[in-house]
Parts: sequence; C-alpha cells; structure tokens
Amino acid sequence: MRVAELRPPAAGCPGCIALPQTAPEPAPTEARLALSLPGVHCQACISTVERGLAALPGVISARVNLTLKRVLVEANPQVQAADLIPVLAALGYEAHELDLSALAATANDRAGRDLLMRLAVAFFATMNVMLLSVSVWSGASDATRDMFHWISAAITFPAIVFSGKPFFVNAWSALRARRLNMDVPIVLALLLSLVTSLWEVALSGAHAYFDAALMLTFFLLAGRYLDHRTRSAARSAAGELAALEVPRAIRLEAEGAREVPVAGLSVGDLILVRPGGRMPVDGEIVQGSSELDRSLLTGETVPVAAGPGMTVSAGEVNLTGPLTIRATAVGQETSLHRMADLVAIAESGRARYTSLADSAARLYAPGVHILSALSFAGWYLFTFDIRTSLNIAAAVLIITCPCALGLAVPAVTTAASGRLFRKGMLIKHATALERLAEVDTVVFDKTGTLTAGTPEAIGLEAHAAEDLEIALALAEASAHPLSVSLARAARALGITPAAVTNIVEVPGYGTEGRLNGTRVRLGRGEWAAAGDGETTSTAAWLDTGAGAAKPFHFADALRPGAAEAVAGLRASGKAVILMSGDSTAAVADLAARLGIAEWVAGALPQEKAERVQQLAAEGRKVLMAGDGLNDTAALAAAHVSVSPASALDAARVASDIVLLGQDLAPLAEACDLAAQANRRIRENFRIATIYNVIAVPLAVAGLATPLIAAAAMSASSLTVSLNALRLR
Repeated sequence: MRVAELRPPAAGCPGCIALPQTAPEPAPTEARLALSLPGVHCQACISTVERGLAALPGVISARVNLTLKRVLVEANPQVQAADLIPVLAALGYEAHELDLSALAATANDRAGRDLLMRLAVAFFATMNVMLLSVSVWSGASDATRDMFHWISAAITFPAIVFSGKPFFVNAWSALRARRLNMDVPIVLALLLSLVTSLWEVALSGAHAYFDAALMLTFFLLAGRYLDHRTRSAARSAAGELAALEVPRAIRLEAEGAREVPVAGLSVGDLILVRPGGRMPVDGEIVQGSSELDRSLLTGETVPVAAGPGMTVSAGEVNLTGPLTIRATAVGQETSLHRMADLVAIAESGRARYTSLADSAARLYAPGVHILSALSFAGWYLFTFDIRTSLNIAAAVLIITCPCALGLAVPAVTTAASGRLFRKGMLIKHATALERLAEVDTVVFDKTGTLTAGTPEAIGLEAHAAEDLEIALALAEASAHPLSVSLARAARALGITPAAVTNIVEVPGYGTEGRLNGTRVRLGRGEWAAAGDGETTSTAAWLDTGAGAAKPFHFADALRPGAAEAVAGLRASGKAVILMSGDSTAAVADLAARLGIAEWVAGALPQEKAERVQQLAAEGRKVLMAGDGLNDTAALAAAHVSVSPASALDAARVASDIVLLGQDLAPLAEACDLAAQANRRIRENFRIATIYNVIAVPLAVAGLATPLIAAAAMSASSLTVSLNALRLR
C-alpha cells in the first residue's frame, strides 16, 4: 500500500502567491494539491488513480492515502485541481478539492507519539528500578540497600516528572475547576510515595516505593495509550468541512476573468463557475444554464436544472454548462460554513457525555482520599509517630490507586474494537461503545447509506436494440450521472453506439445530435419528450423523431446488508427511522422495501440535526447513520454515529464508527457487542472493587510492603485485561 502523508503547503503554493506580499517572492517551482476521493477502497484503486494522474502533463507525482481517502499531487504551478477532477471522474472516482492549509494542523498524531514516548520512558525506568528492588527484596541491607535505594531515586524522579506529566496536568486542571477526577488520587499517590520514599531513604529505612510508583505510572500510561489508539486520532469534523470549501474562485472584473482566493471575494462579485466546479459562495445565477449536483448538501440523487434567477449554495457542483453567479453570502456567512458551525456546536454537546470511567472516578477519588486520611489519623493517634503514619497513608494510596480502574475501560474497548474491526467496523471515539450500548432509536440517511448512492439503469432489456444504440451514442457524449450510468449498462449488454453526428450537449437539458438527418435527443422529459415526459421514477427520455419519446428508468440500488441491518435492529427492539433530503417518492419507495414505518423526505441539513436533537430531548438515545455533508451536523448531534468508508471526509470524521466495507449488516451485531462490552466494563469495575476490599485492609494494617503493592497492582491489572479479552 502506498500511503502519503499530508504536509503543510509550501510557501510558494498557487493560493499563497495570490495573497498580498510585503516583499517579492521567488516564483514557485511546483504546486501541491489535495483532493478527497470518497470512492477509493483497495490497492487497485490506488494504482489506477496514481497512474492516471501521473500520466497528465505537468504532474510530477501523485500519492494516494487509502486511510484518509485522499490523493496528494505535486505538479507544475499551472496545474489546477479543476484539471485533475475530470480526469479522476473519467477513471470512475468522485473527487473534491481540499484546502491543504486547513488540514495541516491535523495531519500528525502528535498526542499519540507523545504518549508512546512517555510510556517507553516509564517502561525503561520501571525495569531498571525493579532489578534494583529485587536485590533489596532478596536481602540486601545497610549500605548496599541504601545505595540501591538512592540509585532507584535518581532513576525514578526524572522518569516520573517526564512520564507522569499527563496525570499532573489533568489533575491540576480538575483542581482548578474545583472538581475531582481519576488523576487526582493518582498524582497524590505518586507525590506521597516519592516524598515518603525519599524520606525513608534519607533515614536509612528498609522500604521505598519507587518501584511501585513507576509501575503505577507505566500501567496507567498503557491504559491511556490504548484509549488513544481506539479513537484512531479522530480529527475535528468542523475542520474537515472548512477544508472542503473551495480555496480559489474565478472573479469577473472589468479587465477580464481573474483567479482570486475565496477569502478575497465580496458580496455582489460576479463569479464564473465552470462545468465540474463547486460553488465557492452562496449566490444567484445571472447567466448560463446547467444542472447542479446537490447530493453532498441535500442527499438528492438526481441533478436539478439551473438557470438565471436560481439561488445556489456553496458546495454544490456545476455539472454541464458554465454559470455566472452573483455572490450573496461569502466566507462565514455561506451555507457550508454555517453547517460547519452546526457540527462544532453538536460536537461540543457530545463532549458532555459522562463515561463509565468518569462516573467511577466521582465515587472513587473522594473515597480513597478519605480512607488514606483516616489511616494517617488513626495510626498517628495510635503511635504518635508521624513517619509510620505517613508511610501507611502512602501505602493505602498506592495499593488502592486505580491501576485496575485505569485499565477497566481501555482494555475492553480495545478488545471490542479489534473484534469489530475484523467485522469491518472501525471504532474511533473513546466512549462510542458505551454510547452504542444505550441506543434505542436508529436514524438512517438514504442516499449512500442504505443505498449505493449512484443511479443504475434498469430494464434496458425491454428497449429495442436500435433505441439502445442511439441512446448509447448520446449518453457517451455527456458526463451527466444518468448518462454515465446508461452508457455503462448499455456497454455491459454488448450494445454498440449508433452513427449519430453533430452531437452537442445542451446545458441543463441533455444531449442531441443527427441520425440520418433526423434530430435525436436524450435528456429531460419536458425537453426530449416535448411535454409528454412524465414518470414517477427517475428517468432520461429518448426522442428518436419517430413516435413517442421513450423513458430509460434508473434506481438507486440497496447497499449490501441494508435489509439485514434494518431487520436485525428492529428485531432487537430498536425504533428505525429513515430521514433523507431526497424526494418523497424515492424515500417512500425505499421505506416500503425495507419495512421502515417512520420516514422523512426533503430534509435539509439543519432540519436533520434538529430532528435528532428533538429525539434526544424526548429521552431517546439516537444512532445516526449517514454519509454526506448534509448529514454531518446530525451525525455530530446524535448520541452515537456511524458512516460508511465511502462517505465524504467530513461525514467520516463526524462519526464515532466507520464501516470499512460495503456491507451494512454488521451494524446490528455491533449494537449487541457494545452491550457485551458494557457488561465487561462493569465486571472490571467489580474486579477492581474486590481487589480493593482485599488489599485495603493489608495497607491499613501496615502490611503493604513495596513487594506486596507491586504484586497486587500487577495481579489486578492482569485480571482486568484477561476479562476484557473474553470479548475477542
């Protein structure tokens, strides 16, 4: 697999040289472009895309990142994304330009590398101090024991300061906010163990807890790293939406057309949008006729006719003819940016979810502190020896410190995530499994989620061979989605195109040509069929000049496993709702095919999010499944969300779970597995509680030596991990 890493754009990129410069800049030697490829899914896709782009004049290299579903292209400065998108479309891949500068901040997983580095330091220090401790436990005494303790202290202090930084930072943040979390007792135990151990070493004492403090740090960092890995370094969905905004636009000025950064556009500017380009702003069409693909924003699979006076939104794709639009909203006022704001608001709401680990910490942290304080007070009143009392208080904190609790959740989520990954599902968010187990309502998007998302020509066998030949000739002259589908299906039947001449595409209507002197047309019903083109399903009409026009029908095929997923979810007692921006007829037909009683058609992005929020206000736990820009706000607002791997980047990032394959069937199984995982997490909490019931009396009685503390922590952590592995 050839994987490319996104890097910050060079200073000489085409977008940068359009900005005002304080000093002359050297001419750029190459441009770097990034495009989203929602349709790539295998090694063959990677090879096809890379070879196809590398063959273009001016392209230096093209590298596909399959995980992120992107291609990074290095090319000569004159090469633009608009030159690459038609080539990718011809290869069969939908493509959308991404703004590299908006993605640069999220390109690297710095947090994961930082945790891994601290974990490695803690492991190295733990192993070395444990070797010294074994010598002490084996009978080393007097000066030899003291020397080993001092060496252990020299290793432990810098290791704890470096490796324990995440715990110190989180504990301080919690205390500043006047609350307790799991890190507060951890930090208190670490500090108290280090101070008392150093005091004991200075007084030539027999016991020191350096090894226990390091072991505690290592185990808890391991849990944090597992937790981080299960989230797969999820990036901000709002940032992804911002990256999808078109970085440049063609502004029509008195001197002619000029390409400018979108940030330089103003309300009232005239902007030229060429075929295949996306709308950079909200506006009104003042010149030109075409068709618009609104599927990313509305879910509507059939392109809509566009002409003067019609309003357009940022993110819509112009399909067939050049359009001149007058900007009515730019920058943060566009519909696409408002959608990003909806996602950001919804994400912040989801962040308020209280995980099982946080709930346990609310009870555990004050309980441990009170127990340690009582142990100190009791032993001081009994012995009036502050040294003995502090040692026992430190032992109580160390032996009750949450190694098992710290591993209870990440051990289970890692095991469950591995099992789901083998089933074709990637768990991204730390609390996704916990929230998935609580779901009682499932909301599905239609296009691209329950269906394949692309029109398929059906019933071609019922047409005469002569009609199919004419239709194929006209369809192959157009990049319209219906024409592409019709041409592919006709070729699969072995049809060859008729000798149609003078073929031209009429933007917004279809294609026409001449066959033996007779005009033939393929396109919209009212145009090709001269007013007779009416049908309840999606169709393209063929007018051969002889008799009535004939419709070629199209359907959106079901995604594999869609029927099984809906049936499985309903069988488990969950309510299933279909909510789509598509037409009423299309949504009603799909709902009937899948047995979904409750459905909503024509839903706008904000309406989807509001409906999900309304269900949540009713006390329902909603699982949202969607794939487009119009679903991102609803995905982020849901209690838990899932999107297919073929979804747009922004939808995948807004989701907690990603379906890696085409099959939707594992979704019902994932809900059952999430319930099992929740049971395992609660079992782990009970194991940790039993461990504390046994260990605490030993600590309070003054019997918790460093050896007992180390053995107890290892035993509890191992037990919790083995219980989690039962999920595999």
